[in-house]
Amino acid sequence: MPVHNADIAAAFDEIADLLEIKGENPFRVRAYRNAARVVGDMAEELRDKVERGEDLTQLPGIGKDLAQKIGQLVITGRIAQLEELRQALPPGLLDMLRLPGLGPKRVKVLFEDLQLRDLAQLAEAARAGRIREIKGFGEKIEASILKAIEARRSEGTRVRRAAVAPYAESLVKTLRRVPGVKQVEVAGSYRRARETIGDLDILVEAENAASVMDAFTGYDEVQQVLAKGDTKSSALLRTGLQVDLRVVPAESFGAALQYFTGSKEHNIAVRKIAQAKGLKVNEYAVMRGEAYVAGRTEDEVYAALGLATPPPELRENRGEVERAAAGALPRLVEPQDIRGDLHNHSTWSDGANTIEEMAGAAIARGYEYLAICDHSKRLTVANGLDEKRLAKQIAEIEALNARFKGFRLLKGVECDILEDGSLDLDDAILAELDLVVVSVHSKFNLSRERQTARVLKALDHPWATILAHPTGRLILEREPYEIDIPRVIAHAKARGCFLELNANPMRLDLNDVYCQMAKDAGVLIAINVDGHQTGDLANIAYGIGQARRGWLEKRDVLNARGWKELSPLLKASRRGRA
Repeated sequence: MPVHNADIAAAFDEIADLLEIKGENPFRVRAYRNAARVVGDMAEELRDKVERGEDLTQLPGIGKDLAQKIGQLVITGRIAQLEELRQALPPGLLDMLRLPGLGPKRVKVLFEDLQLRDLAQLAEAARAGRIREIKGFGEKIEASILKAIEARRSEGTRVRRAAVAPYAESLVKTLRRVPGVKQVEVAGSYRRARETIGDLDILVEAENAASVMDAFTGYDEVQQVLAKGDTKSSALLRTGLQVDLRVVPAESFGAALQYFTGSKEHNIAVRKIAQAKGLKVNEYAVMRGEAYVAGRTEDEVYAALGLATPPPELRENRGEVERAAAGALPRLVEPQDIRGDLHNHSTWSDGANTIEEMAGAAIARGYEYLAICDHSKRLTVANGLDEKRLAKQIAEIEALNARFKGFRLLKGVECDILEDGSLDLDDAILAELDLVVVSVHSKFNLSRERQTARVLKALDHPWATILAHPTGRLILEREPYEIDIPRVIAHAKARGCFLELNANPMRLDLNDVYCQMAKDAGVLIAINVDGHQTGDLANIAYGIGQARRGWLEKRDVLNARGWKELSPLLKASRRGRA
């Protein structure tokens, strides 16, 4: 079976988790985590490099040992070290690790102190009040663990969309190569760009349905065929993801795509409009009695109901149907609208590429500017910069800018917000920068009032420009910290600051609801990749998907502006505040 970059990254992340639970050297753990990030963000499949015999140690963060393990996984489908670690620890620990808020350190404590080996034992211990007795946990964490377990049981297993993407794209390419196939589209929550995906719905128009079904059920990544019919089949991929595939005729393809893309609530709203017009709409067509009205394309389906076609990302019944009826749908931001990125790291802190390499990658994308915002000194684990090192970096950036034409590196920093709301660096050095990205990296367990007050005070700082990843969440791994985002949005508006939509697919922070709230308040959003290597710039696609779900248009996005328009906005945000 072909090994994707996502498989390699997942294997390295799992090795890191298991090593951390075992209490292994933290530098060794970090090497695997960094490698997972590097590999997961690469556009080119590493298996192709292995097959060509290329030297993987030329990749950032990949030494000889890691390169050998990548080759081992690509060639044999396994990593011996990972299998040994799995055998040495209870398998249920991995399920515990996947609960939001339970990282390797906490799972290690639960395993060693309470001998908890799986979710059932964890839930039992939480109900009995045993977890709150452990140092560093308490009643609040105990309650959140129970809540997370119940959510897992009720919602089933979901996967980050970015983790699903390589498998979806590979399968779609395979199906498009089947003779007689006319169209292949992924529908469902994947097409709506939701943060997490439960399963995949794929629609195919083809001359011969049987050949499509054979290609699908015989696909080399299919682990189990759940059902195989003439026009519909279901299978589990080896990742555990379920895929439902339907072959539909040309006259129904648009109707099926509309039906299987929209959320349940969106489709109910659409059906009500159809009924009011004496029509019936389903996955086969728009019908008036027994007469076929429309169904070949989505535009045809919506037009038959008197609606403009809502972008897939909006089909959640949050006002898009009414706007479609009024012909007033927003013109959502597009990837080509982005003119630069305002939050990136380099080898000066925890990045894998030099400033010059990051600039080259941005220029290759056609960007006008790129902000280098390495971590500040408090984040020692990320080799954060103190005032002296930041001054030296400023000099390097200015020297590089003297060589560029039509492109600009912006001098910035990702400055930690301390517990009391003050910033991690002196005002004198912050005044020398083009922008200051402020962020929370510690004390996630503060009360809602204290956390909110902390962030509001940071935004009051004369040099604060952008609030990064405003809720601190990691999707499916860490819940947002308690913070009053509506108050933060109102404060940012009053102070003239901006908020970040972090495009890292593990964050996508702000969420879509808060993006729309910021838009309505008139607060500009910076869609930033928070890049730690050149390949991370491609993650802008995930940020765009989230922005579109949040109804953001080009005018709502800070870095959809060229440098001449952006420059005065940055300057205005950094002066004249009380």
